[in-house]
Amino acid sequence: MSFESRTSGVTAQPVSRLIDELARLPGVGPKTASRLAYHILKTPKDDAIGLAEAILEVKERIRLCSVCFNTTDIDPCAICSNEGRENRICVVEQPLDVVAIERTHEYRGRYHVLHGAVSPVDGIGPDKLRIQELVDRAQREQPDEVIVFTNLDLPGEATATYLHRILTPLGVRVTRPASGLPVGGDLEYADDMTLGRALLGRREL
Repeated sequence: MSFESRTSGVTAQPVSRLIDELARLPGVGPKTASRLAYHILKTPKDDAIGLAEAILEVKERIRLCSVCFNTTDIDPCAICSNEGRENRICVVEQPLDVVAIERTHEYRGRYHVLHGAVSPVDGIGPDKLRIQELVDRAQREQPDEVIVFTNLDLPGEATATYLHRILTPLGVRVTRPASGLPVGGDLEYADDMTLGRALLGRREL
């Protein structure tokens, strides 16, 4: 039963629908969704329209970079197009990881977003990620280093091991961030100093 159907008897249908849609967002439960919905209800109409238009613009304009597969509104993205970036590739699981690493100002290379991690339990094999595209890039660009910055959980470690196995025969130097990151945690939740130190102290795989 949806949250909308549970509240439809006491809440106006448009508000109930908004609550139900907000509750679908990650990390947003029914109570938070209700608070957000009533906050939107109280805001000026122009502000609400601005929010709606921003959501529509994201869906219409944002796509994946054809080189690194990060989210972008231009192709190639600004990072891939920047000739001043170092000839290194930092491999991450999700676009939010790029945002987290860029905040540290410790990394000046390029990225490659896998959009997930190898997890046989969840039915996610290498063929469902952007791994072949990474291999193609490594052969084409001959990077000085590939930093495997996947999460320090079982899927992240399995992905790192797999990437090391397929990239090393290509003559690519493959490294992993230093310890200090919380085991089992996502990169997007780590603080900037911890991420920066992990990058600076990376080790050979």
